Amino acid sequence: MSQRELSEEIRPELSAVADSSGCELLDCQFKGGVLRLVIDRPDGVTLDDCQTVSKQISALLDVVEFGADRYVLEVTSPGLDRKFYRDNDYTNFCGSKVRITWKDPGMPHKRTVVGILAEHSPDLREVVLVASETDDSYRISMKNILMARLEPEF
Repeated sequence: MSQRELSEEIRPELSAVADSSGCELLDCQFKGGVLRLVIDRPDGVTLDDCQTVSKQISALLDVVEFGADRYVLEVTSPGLDRKFYRDNDYTNFCGSKVRITWKDPGMPHKRTVVGILAEHSPDLREVVLVASETDDSYRISMKNILMARLEPEF
Protein backbone atom coordinates (compact mmCIF):
# COMPACT_ATOMS: atom_id res chain seq x y z
CA MET A 1 0.00 0.00 0.00
CA SER A 2 1.42 3.37 -0.91
CA GLN A 3 1.38 6.21 1.57
CA ARG A 4 -0.78 8.33 -0.73
CA GLU A 5 -3.61 5.81 -0.50
CA LEU A 6 -3.82 6.19 3.25
CA SER A 7 -6.89 8.38 3.56
CA GLU A 8 -9.01 6.52 1.03
CA GLU A 9 -7.93 2.95 1.66
CA ILE A 10 -7.31 2.62 5.37
CA ARG A 11 -9.22 5.45 7.04
CA PRO A 12 -12.06 3.11 8.17
CA GLU A 13 -9.50 0.87 9.88
CA LEU A 14 -7.77 3.85 11.52
CA SER A 15 -11.16 5.05 12.70
CA ALA A 16 -11.98 1.61 14.14
CA VAL A 17 -8.70 1.59 16.08
CA ALA A 18 -9.47 5.02 17.56
CA ASP A 19 -13.03 3.89 18.39
CA SER A 20 -11.72 0.80 20.19
CA SER A 21 -9.78 3.14 22.48
CA GLY A 22 -12.83 5.25 23.23
CA CYS A 23 -11.75 8.00 20.85
CA GLU A 24 -13.05 9.39 17.58
CA LEU A 25 -10.80 9.93 14.56
CA LEU A 26 -11.49 13.48 13.38
CA ASP A 27 -8.86 13.78 10.68
CA CYS A 28 -5.94 11.98 9.11
CA GLN A 29 -3.48 13.35 6.61
CA PHE A 30 -0.09 12.48 5.24
CA LYS A 31 2.15 15.41 4.30
CA GLY A 32 5.88 15.81 4.11
CA GLY A 33 6.67 12.46 5.69
CA VAL A 34 4.31 13.02 8.66
CA LEU A 35 1.18 10.95 9.15
CA ARG A 36 -0.97 13.11 11.44
CA LEU A 37 -4.07 11.76 13.16
CA VAL A 38 -6.38 14.03 15.17
CA ILE A 39 -8.45 12.22 17.78
CA ASP A 40 -11.09 13.39 20.23
CA ARG A 41 -13.24 12.04 23.01
CA PRO A 42 -16.17 13.59 24.88
CA ASP A 43 -14.22 14.19 28.09
CA GLY A 44 -11.06 15.38 26.32
CA VAL A 45 -7.96 13.65 25.00
CA THR A 46 -5.14 12.75 27.36
CA LEU A 47 -1.50 11.94 26.63
CA ASP A 48 -2.32 8.31 27.49
CA ASP A 49 -5.05 8.31 24.80
CA CYS A 50 -2.56 9.56 22.21
CA GLN A 51 0.03 6.97 23.23
CA THR A 52 -2.47 4.10 23.18
CA VAL A 53 -3.86 5.03 19.77
CA SER A 54 -0.34 5.62 18.42
CA LYS A 55 0.83 2.13 19.46
CA GLN A 56 -2.25 0.47 17.99
CA ILE A 57 -2.04 2.46 14.75
CA SER A 58 1.68 1.63 14.42
CA ALA A 59 0.86 -2.06 14.68
CA LEU A 60 -1.90 -1.71 12.07
CA LEU A 61 0.37 0.18 9.67
CA ASP A 62 3.00 -2.56 10.01
CA VAL A 63 0.42 -5.24 9.18
CA VAL A 64 -0.86 -3.42 6.09
CA GLU A 65 2.72 -2.62 5.03
CA PHE A 66 2.20 1.11 4.95
CA GLY A 67 4.86 2.46 2.61
CA ALA A 68 8.49 1.56 2.26
CA ASP A 69 9.72 5.06 3.08
CA ARG A 70 10.32 6.46 6.53
CA TYR A 71 7.56 8.52 8.11
CA VAL A 72 6.65 10.04 11.45
CA LEU A 73 3.36 9.09 13.11
CA GLU A 74 1.78 11.91 15.08
CA VAL A 75 -1.38 11.36 17.13
CA THR A 76 -2.79 14.53 18.65
CA SER A 77 -5.85 16.16 20.18
CA PRO A 78 -7.75 18.89 18.31
CA GLY A 79 -6.34 21.47 20.74
CA LEU A 80 -7.85 24.57 22.32
CA ASP A 81 -8.33 26.22 18.93
CA ARG A 82 -9.84 23.09 17.44
CA LYS A 83 -10.80 23.15 13.82
CA PHE A 84 -14.36 22.18 12.91
CA TYR A 85 -14.21 18.91 10.99
CA ARG A 86 -17.89 17.94 10.75
CA ASP A 87 -21.26 19.66 10.54
CA ASN A 88 -22.18 18.53 14.06
CA ASP A 89 -19.23 20.56 15.41
CA TYR A 90 -21.29 23.66 14.63
CA THR A 91 -24.18 22.30 16.69
CA ASN A 92 -21.93 21.12 19.52
CA PHE A 93 -20.18 24.47 19.85
CA CYS A 94 -23.19 26.79 19.47
CA GLY A 95 -22.77 29.60 21.99
CA SER A 96 -18.97 29.36 21.83
CA LYS A 97 -16.49 31.93 20.62
CA VAL A 98 -15.27 30.96 17.15
CA ARG A 99 -13.23 32.26 14.25
CA ILE A 100 -14.86 31.70 10.86
CA THR A 101 -13.30 32.44 7.48
CA TRP A 102 -15.62 32.39 4.49
CA LYS A 103 -15.83 33.46 0.88
CA ASP A 104 -19.11 35.00 -0.15
CA PRO A 105 -19.68 35.00 -3.93
CA GLY A 106 -20.66 38.69 -3.68
CA MET A 107 -17.41 39.71 -1.99
CA PRO A 108 -14.05 40.14 -3.75
CA HIS A 109 -12.06 38.76 -0.79
CA LYS A 110 -12.50 36.19 1.91
CA ARG A 111 -13.60 37.44 5.30
CA THR A 112 -12.62 36.33 8.80
CA VAL A 113 -14.70 37.24 11.84
CA VAL A 114 -14.31 36.28 15.49
CA GLY A 115 -17.55 36.07 17.40
CA ILE A 116 -20.18 33.92 19.03
CA LEU A 117 -21.62 31.04 17.02
CA ALA A 118 -25.22 31.97 17.72
CA GLU A 119 -27.05 29.45 15.55
CA HIS A 120 -26.56 26.41 13.34
CA SER A 121 -29.35 25.40 10.98
CA PRO A 122 -28.45 21.97 9.58
CA ASP A 123 -31.53 21.89 7.32
CA LEU A 124 -30.71 25.28 5.79
CA ARG A 125 -26.96 24.51 5.88
CA GLU A 126 -26.08 27.84 7.43
CA VAL A 127 -24.77 29.40 10.63
CA VAL A 128 -25.27 32.73 12.34
CA LEU A 129 -22.18 34.43 13.73
CA VAL A 130 -22.36 37.51 15.98
CA ALA A 131 -19.12 39.51 15.81
CA SER A 132 -17.46 40.08 19.18
CA GLU A 133 -16.29 43.63 18.51
CA THR A 134 -19.28 45.10 16.67
CA ASP A 135 -22.26 42.84 17.49
CA ASP A 136 -22.89 42.63 13.73
CA SER A 137 -24.71 39.46 12.77
CA TYR A 138 -23.64 37.34 9.78
CA ARG A 139 -25.73 34.57 8.23
CA ILE A 140 -23.20 32.33 6.46
CA SER A 141 -23.90 29.44 4.11
CA MET A 142 -21.94 26.34 5.11
CA LYS A 143 -20.81 25.86 1.50
CA ASN A 144 -18.95 29.19 1.69
CA ILE A 145 -17.05 28.44 4.92
CA LEU A 146 -13.35 27.92 4.27
CA MET A 147 -12.32 27.39 7.90
CA ALA A 148 -14.00 27.42 11.28
CA ARG A 149 -12.34 26.88 14.64
CA LEU A 150 -12.83 27.58 18.31
CA GLU A 151 -11.28 30.79 19.55
CA PRO A 152 -9.52 30.12 22.86
CA GLU A 153 -10.66 32.29 25.73
CA PHE A 154 -8.17 32.86 28.52
